[in-house]
Amino acid sequence: MKTESRSNWLKDWGTPLLLAIILAFVIKMFVVAPYIVEGASMDPTLHDGDRLLVNKFISYVQEEPARGDIIIIKDVEADKHYVKRVIGLPGDTVEMKQDKLLVNGEELNEPYLSSNRSDAETMGMHLTEDFGPVNVPDDQLFVMGDNRLRSMDSRNGLGKIELDEVVGKAEVVWFPFKDVRSAK
Repeated sequence: MKTESRSNWLKDWGTPLLLAIILAFVIKMFVVAPYIVEGASMDPTLHDGDRLLVNKFISYVQEEPARGDIIIIKDVEADKHYVKRVIGLPGDTVEMKQDKLLVNGEELNEPYLSSNRSDAETMGMHLTEDFGPVNVPDDQLFVMGDNRLRSMDSRNGLGKIELDEVVGKAEVVWFPFKDVRSAK
């Protein structure tokens, strides 16, 4: 009788459990995935240890990244992931003059930098060194961290990002629970 009940359990629950495992795998691989922020390059927007939910499907299968998106980038050579903000899109010209970010000659409003900019001004310095103009080639992005004084990004190490290196768009900070918020 025990063998029969075990057989019934496998028959009743085996297929649904297997389907649930396969579905979870597909969702994690192609739809949404968790990532952990490491380092201070996105302070104050994202903090070291924040856990993100990243949209891997809808955001970039149907459309390209937009300026201002926070994205996850996979560096295949270093076998690492980076989280950065999209500044320049394919075909854009990006430059920094006197702490003003210019994209295609127009100043970009960056409200997410207000506290970092205040700190830099208090120290009597610019938040971001002058650079450029930098032309962003087709199929590439120019990205920067929000913590401009402590970020390795397209200015200084990462270089321009190939569109196929973009894993997805950060949508939600889900941990720590007291700080659950949109990742913008």
